[in-house]
Amino acid sequence: MNDKQNYSMSLAKPEANQLSAKQKAAVFIGVLGLFIFALAIFNVDFPNKTMFLTLSVALISAGVILFANSLYLSKLEGIKNDGVWFKSIASRGVLAWTIGLFLTGFYIVLYFFPRYLGLGSKGAENNGLIALFDPLSFLLSGRPASQWFVYGTLYTLAILIFGYKFILKYRHNRYQQLRTFSVMFFQLGFAFLIPEFMARLNESPDYNLPYYDIKSMWPLNYYLFDGWSINGFLSSGTLGFTLLIFGILSIFVISPFLTYKYGKRWYCSWVCGCGALAETAGDSFRQLSSKKLSAWKLERWLVHTVLVFSVIMTAAVVYTYLGSDPNKFWLTRNSFLLGVGVFLTLIFTLVFVFKRQELGKDAKYGAIGFFVIIAALFAMHYTGTSDKLFLVKSSSLRSAYGLYIGSIFSGVVGTGFYPILGNRVWCRFGCPMAAVLGFQQRLFSKFRITTNGGQCISCGNCSTYCEMGIDVRAYAQKGENIVRSSCVGCGICAAVCPRGVLKLENDSMEGRINPNEILLGNDVDLMDLVNKK
Repeated sequence: MNDKQNYSMSLAKPEANQLSAKQKAAVFIGVLGLFIFALAIFNVDFPNKTMFLTLSVALISAGVILFANSLYLSKLEGIKNDGVWFKSIASRGVLAWTIGLFLTGFYIVLYFFPRYLGLGSKGAENNGLIALFDPLSFLLSGRPASQWFVYGTLYTLAILIFGYKFILKYRHNRYQQLRTFSVMFFQLGFAFLIPEFMARLNESPDYNLPYYDIKSMWPLNYYLFDGWSINGFLSSGTLGFTLLIFGILSIFVISPFLTYKYGKRWYCSWVCGCGALAETAGDSFRQLSSKKLSAWKLERWLVHTVLVFSVIMTAAVVYTYLGSDPNKFWLTRNSFLLGVGVFLTLIFTLVFVFKRQELGKDAKYGAIGFFVIIAALFAMHYTGTSDKLFLVKSSSLRSAYGLYIGSIFSGVVGTGFYPILGNRVWCRFGCPMAAVLGFQQRLFSKFRITTNGGQCISCGNCSTYCEMGIDVRAYAQKGENIVRSSCVGCGICAAVCPRGVLKLENDSMEGRINPNEILLGNDVDLMDLVNKK
């Protein structure tokens, strides 16, 4: 009889933790590929680096693909729990902690001790793991590999192979398949290949293009307005100037328009590399995202604090790049600070006047952030010099931001803690881009998740698998639309709902937020019924 006909739907079936012979073989093949990387880290000198790099990537890819085929193609379509809370890797067990510690250690070495991966210093040749990637780097950009090239290659590989696994798992859902193809395409093309090709253009004296992931916008791309970046764009002719203008338009025109039309999901779930890794390689850990009220409060404070810090640091970087003489600079430091202050004041005033009731307490928190930024702008004006801000060297401030936000938070914690805190730690608690898009989504986006409370059976699948820590069931039980700033529109809650209660929609602004104080069921006003008793 067909295995699908015998398939058990039990949440705690005893064989959930057992691997089949095919799965064990797939794991062995994948580990062989990782073993080649391990040998490279210990400075094994491979006679043909191109062949061994190809072999390791092929083995890792084959292992994941064979494992995914065995795991999902023999099952009925649809999402099942499949003993997820009984697996060590998916329920903060020993295997999860082991992987978490390994990933965290890798990020620490990558960011702070790349010499241990074989990075050559002061023009010396690479060795170890980084040297293994030299052939691919020379092929794409014409230069030796760096630790960032190794990281980008592994990052892209993880998204592609685990994206295949994700597509098999959600093969019954067209929306999930399309957005997975999208993040795979943007990561491979825009984040990996195009920047490498741009580096090859720099071999010409006409170009000095900075390394630029076109899809990465400010404030996620916090180095866009650094002096070296702007100088690189401006010294690269029409192409460089076009890329700089595109980067600015992405922030102030393209992003708000797309968020208005589709919500923050257009970026966080369809384009962003961080979201791509979280959705593919991190899919097994989405249920670990905390749904506690305390986690939500911490999330709101942290992510918006990082955003305020990002705005201040960006203003500080641009301030030090500019000059004070109006005869030499069409945009002087003082006029820049004034322009930023006026722009932020205008946004704050419009939001506070027209959206204060919708935002509730968030309006007060937003006011705190606004006044902090304005105070920082005043401090820049009175204490800023060509190399100092707030009486501290501007380079030190910039390095501190890159270290604590760009490295430790987004890398070490954001990815290393997948198996412990869930796959969207960085997106929830630290990403300034998520804060900006969430602000826009909350205020003027057409996107919402509509709910049919009369059909909800309170199974809790939606809340369990919400990677952003939203208690979706609480909204569904009341028939209330979901318009949370943190929602990335991944659609998994709708995919795992057995009753079709949830639906992702782009509709008019009217009626987008409809809080109900009752539980809907059979057209009975249950609260009135309770109050009569």
